[in-house]
Amino acid sequence: MTIGHSTRSLEELVELLDLNAVKLLVDLRTAPGSRRMPHFARSALEVSLPERGIDYRHVPELGGLRKPRPDSVNTGLRNDSFRGYADYMQEDAFRQALTRLEGVALQSRTAIMCAEAVPWGCHRSLISDALFADGVEVEHITGRGRTSPHRLTSFALVSGNRITYPADTLPL
Repeated sequence: MTIGHSTRSLEELVELLDLNAVKLLVDLRTAPGSRRMPHFARSALEVSLPERGIDYRHVPELGGLRKPRPDSVNTGLRNDSFRGYADYMQEDAFRQALTRLEGVALQSRTAIMCAEAVPWGCHRSLISDALFADGVEVEHITGRGRTSPHRLTSFALVSGNRITYPADTLPL
């Protein structure tokens, strides 16, 4: 599962996690803090979520804010942040972190979280593509009682356990 904390209250986030039986929240933010929403700072979540029966784990290896490589194969992604993250997805460090995420998700119902409300506006969508390519079903929590199944990005190219977004696979 995926979720974005957006401008929700802590109670709203916990309610959405509870409604979806989530027991572990994996924080994907590179910088897990928020001046505008201090209840979503790592230090706050490490205390408040376990008090409500939800484990919390910060996984910076899956964090965003990656720079695109000059030789990027992901030229179908026009947004530099997305292209940079897709480039990072080609590295062993990403694959190792993703494998660890898949392992913990087998042990406990897990949601990955970033700040963006909608998954397609965040690197959660690219991580979801990688999970989907590995055969993992991913649902996006979009609101109270609302989830949507992840659909592989239409121009994604999957080869084994690697996924790329080349420009020549873009729909016309």
